[in-house]
Amino acid sequence: MFADLYAGRRVFVTGHTGFKGSWLSAWLLALGARAAGFSLGVPTTPSHFEALDLARRMEDLRGDIRDRAALTRAMQGFAPEVVFHLAAQALVRRSYEDPAGTIEANALGTMNVLEAVRACPSVKAVVVITSDKCYRNEEWVWGYRETDHLGGADPYSASKGCAEIIAHSYFQSFFANGPACTTVRAGNVIGGGDWAADRIVPDCARAWAEHRPVAIRSPWATRPWQHVLEPLSGYLWLGARLLDNNAGLRAGAEAPFDPRGQAYNFGPAADVNNTVAEVVEALAVHWPGFKSEMDAAGHAGKKESTLLKLCCDKALAELSWKATLDFEETIRYTAEWYARYYEGGSGKGAMWDYTQGQITAYGGKAAHRGLAWAH
Repeated sequence: MFADLYAGRRVFVTGHTGFKGSWLSAWLLALGARAAGFSLGVPTTPSHFEALDLARRMEDLRGDIRDRAALTRAMQGFAPEVVFHLAAQALVRRSYEDPAGTIEANALGTMNVLEAVRACPSVKAVVVITSDKCYRNEEWVWGYRETDHLGGADPYSASKGCAEIIAHSYFQSFFANGPACTTVRAGNVIGGGDWAADRIVPDCARAWAEHRPVAIRSPWATRPWQHVLEPLSGYLWLGARLLDNNAGLRAGAEAPFDPRGQAYNFGPAADVNNTVAEVVEALAVHWPGFKSEMDAAGHAGKKESTLLKLCCDKALAELSWKATLDFEETIRYTAEWYARYYEGGSGKGAMWDYTQGQITAYGGKAAHRGLAWAH
């Protein structure tokens, strides 16, 4: 497993107060890393970050990813060995309301992180997290590969495509001899502790916790749903590989692939591609008696992709990585986290032990199923 490569290391996480960033920070702390985060603020109330009381458990640095000077000072002050860049404006629909802010945060914010890395000689590895929506969506039925066209019709997708182009320019222009860097792309992640607006699982959790039906705007849109721990296991495994390019070989890879300067997709198995309606119905099993109100035509709101999934063959071939959980397990992990929260775990820090229990259980499943990173 990658635990021995993170124990005691200084790891800097941008966007640590967000949903994915807080789960990643919790896992890094469990691995024994010395973690610091840089974020503008806590994006939602409630939040996974506060449910775990992460401000007390890690170095909690606040600032705007668009402020290059402040970001550089924070990174230099902490002197990390590893950087995970997750800070972003993460909502498609919000990008229509604030396109300039979205592009500034996601594209120029990525540039600022890489500029800060250039000014921080302690950094040995960088993982830049973008999105599956960085691909120009053609509404085709097969998964997008890392070599497919970047771009998008909405400002969010365009900003993520720009972030990828900027990152790879920096990799080639400035980091050829170090630090080791890569970008990663993941599909729609779900899991306990997400309360962002305009996301189906948080919408269900909020509505059903208040005993009211949830409104579903695009029930027939399909997504490669995966639990948040799935891509995070890939990010951590890839970061470990960047730190130690022989890690993959020791875990059983057949060839010494060099991940530096590469892009990788992380997603579920190809047959896990369910509609929004199916997700709602599966979640409702864990909230018996609660209902939804669906826009049967699926035309509500701003334009979003209706069909989008990733091909993750490269991660399997080069990193021996694949997803651990099936759709039912993904839904159960998610629903049980929210159930514990609403049953009395809503105090600050109250969900730390339960979250760590899910991380441990997930790692155990991965080890039982023979996945390389879990051994």
